[in-house]
Amino acid sequence: MMEVLWISTAYLAGLVASRLFLPPLVGYLVAGYILHGLGIVALPDLGHLADIGIQLLLFSVGLKLKPSSLIRREVLSVGGLHLFLMALISALVFFWLDKRVTGGLVLGVSLAFSSTVLAIKVLEDSGELSSLHGRDVLSILILQDIIAIALLAFADGKQPTLWALALFLLPLLRPLAHRMLSASRSSELMMLLGVSLALAGGVLAESVGIAADIGALLTGVMLASHPKINELADRLWGLKELFLVAFFLQIGLTDLPSREQALNALELLALLPLQGVLFFGLFLLAGLRARTAFISSLALMTYSEFALITTGAVVKAKLLAVEWQSIISLAVAGSLAVAAPLNRFSHRLFSWAEPVLVRFEKKSGHPDRLPESFGVAEWLVIGMGRTGVATYRALSEQDQRVVGLDADPTVLESLRSSGKRVVYGDVEDSELWSGLPLERVKGVVITVPTFEARCIAISQLKKRGFNGQIGTICYHADEEVKLKNLGANFVIHPLVEAGNQLAKQMLTDEAQDNLP
Repeated sequence: MMEVLWISTAYLAGLVASRLFLPPLVGYLVAGYILHGLGIVALPDLGHLADIGIQLLLFSVGLKLKPSSLIRREVLSVGGLHLFLMALISALVFFWLDKRVTGGLVLGVSLAFSSTVLAIKVLEDSGELSSLHGRDVLSILILQDIIAIALLAFADGKQPTLWALALFLLPLLRPLAHRMLSASRSSELMMLLGVSLALAGGVLAESVGIAADIGALLTGVMLASHPKINELADRLWGLKELFLVAFFLQIGLTDLPSREQALNALELLALLPLQGVLFFGLFLLAGLRARTAFISSLALMTYSEFALITTGAVVKAKLLAVEWQSIISLAVAGSLAVAAPLNRFSHRLFSWAEPVLVRFEKKSGHPDRLPESFGVAEWLVIGMGRTGVATYRALSEQDQRVVGLDADPTVLESLRSSGKRVVYGDVEDSELWSGLPLERVKGVVITVPTFEARCIAISQLKKRGFNGQIGTICYHADEEVKLKNLGANFVIHPLVEAGNQLAKQMLTDEAQDNLP
C-alpha cells in the first residue's frame, strides 16, 4: 500500500509540474516534502534505490566520456578557479551565519559544487550532452566530483585506501568489456550487463574508500567507443529515469525547516546568481562565446546533492548544529527547483539577453568560434550522425562540393581525421544563423536527431531568406506536416524509406533471377 502511495504521489506531482511547463523532477521534489509533511513513512529502500539511479546515470555518462576532455583549458581554469572563489565566498557566509569555523569551511566548499544529477539530466533531455557546452559542463562536474572525494574523506574522517588508485586501471579492461557487450545480442542481456557493470563499479569503489558514483562512471568509460554503445544507453534510459525519481523524492525526507531555517536557506539561494555570474565571466575569459558561456553557467548554477552528504558528516562530527541539515536540504531542493525551468528555457533566455551579453565576448581561436565561410561548398549537411555522414558521402560521390556542420567536438575531430570537411555549429544558436555564409549554398540537408532542433533550423533558414532546397527527416506523420509547413522541400521517414528500398531491391533481384 505504501509503495502505491509514494509512486502515485510522485506521478501526480510530476504531472502537475509538467502541465506548468516545469520538468517533472520539480514535482518529485515537492512530492517528497508533501509526503514527509503529512507524516507518511518513507519506503525502507528509497535511499538505496536513489543510489542505484545515480550510479546508472553516471555509468551512462561514462559511456560517452572522452578522458582527454578533462584536461582542456576551460575545464581546468574555469572549474578550478570557480571552485576556489565560490568556496571562499561560501565559507565566509557560513562564518557569518554560524561561528563554527571548521564545519562552515567544509560546507562552504561543498556548496561550491554543482548538481551532477540535474545538469546531466537537463543536458541529456535536451540532446545537448555531446555538444561543446555539454562536454564542458560534464567535464567540470567530473572534476568537481574528483575533488569532492577528498573533501568527503576530510569531513567524515575517512581516507581512500592506496588501492583506490587501481580504479583508474579499469579502462584497461576495455577489450574484455567490449567482448561481453558484443556477445550480449538481445536487448535484455545488454541491459543486464549495463546494470551489472554499473553496480559492480560502485561496489568496487566503495570497497577502497571512493564514492560509488566514480566507480560507476569508470566502468562506463570502460565500454566507451563500442559500436553498440548507443543501443545500450537507450536500453538503460527508462530504468535510470525510474530510479532517479527516488533520488528527488528522498531530498524531502529530512525534517521540515522552521521559519528561521527557511530564511537561512533563502539567503543561501540568494548566492546562486553570484555562482552563475562567476561561471559566465570565467568561461568568457577562457575564450568561449557569450552563448556557450551563458548556457553552461545556467547548467552549473545549482547546489550539489553532495552538500547533503557532507552535511550529515559534519553534523555527526558535531562541527555544525543539527538544524543545518534542514537548511542545506531546503537550499539544495530550492536550487534544483529554480535551475530546472531556467535550463529548460536557456536558449530563449539568451536570445532575450543576447544584445547585452555579447558585448563581453573577446576574440580568440577557441573551437567555439562560428564558421565565417564554407569556401566553394554548395551543399550543407547539418548533423553529422549516421544519416548525415551517409548524405555527405553520397553527395561527395556525385562530385558535389559539400560541407558538414555539427555541435559535437568529438564528432568533428573524428570526421576531420578521415578527410571530411566539417565545421562547428549549433542549430539552436541564433548567432550562427545571423552570420552563416549561405551565398553559394544550393541546398541544406538537416539530420539532427531532435524534432525541435530541425524546426528551428528550417525556420531560421527561411528567416534568412534562403531559397535553396531544404531536406530533412521525420519519425511521425504529424512531424512531416509541420516540417513542410515551415518550409522543408523534402521530408523523408528513415524507417519507411528503408522499407521501401528493401522491397524495391528484393523485387529487382527477383526480376533478374527470372530472366531467361
